[in-house]
Amino acid sequence: MVETRVYFIGAGPGDPELLTVKGQRLICEADLVLYAGSLVPSEVVAGAKVGAKVADSAPLNLEETHDLMMETVRAGGSVARVHTGDPSLYGAIREQMELLDRDGVGYSVVPGVTAGFAAAAAAMKSYTVPEVTQTLIFTRLAGKTPVPESEDLRKLAAHGSAMCIYLSAGNPEGIQKELLAGGLGESTLVVMAYRVGWPEERVVETELGQLAHTARTNDFVRQTVFLILPGQGVKDAGTAKSLLYDENFKHMYRK
Repeated sequence: MVETRVYFIGAGPGDPELLTVKGQRLICEADLVLYAGSLVPSEVVAGAKVGAKVADSAPLNLEETHDLMMETVRAGGSVARVHTGDPSLYGAIREQMELLDRDGVGYSVVPGVTAGFAAAAAAMKSYTVPEVTQTLIFTRLAGKTPVPESEDLRKLAAHGSAMCIYLSAGNPEGIQKELLAGGLGESTLVVMAYRVGWPEERVVETELGQLAHTARTNDFVRQTVFLILPGQGVKDAGTAKSLLYDENFKHMYRK
């Protein structure tokens, strides 16, 4: 079995306290801490040990980051490759793993708190609502990076499920247009979370019919996630409640 030498670590959305205990330990032990400085605050990697190399990968391309990791691996050291949020979601880790596989380097992934969940927590909202939606869709609007035709935003909106939309703040009008075209009502609750987990975090609630206007008014045109929450607006105050803690709901742990 190949020894693990590189750890892809989810840094969470920005708050250093939302880093997992395991991720923090690995950062403290690593000989190279390579972090995405454009999205990961330096406080997250401040616990690197004395003598460790701490490098910002933002100005580096794929081959350059790989060369930096391999330099440490060949010297017998370990690498903490720190990504924003959770590495599995828009984390661009597949390409890095392919290069490590090519060079016979062992690696593992440590999950992190993604911005979508941090945003729901900051807004004190639940994505799932009994008898309304039990499904959550993570997606993005097509832009410079296309999405498969089967995953057009309006087609996904047709499910009526909760949604968390990433990497689309530059075109709030497009988000609004596509969601309405998919059949969601204008009164659907929308939560916008800007730089969630950072000191300048801002969370604003609006309705789908006012999404673009609210985003523009608040200058939410980058680093913003959009939570689309059917069944949770003011007009939905009578939404069904969960049965989990209902006194008449029986299960193997409750007689």
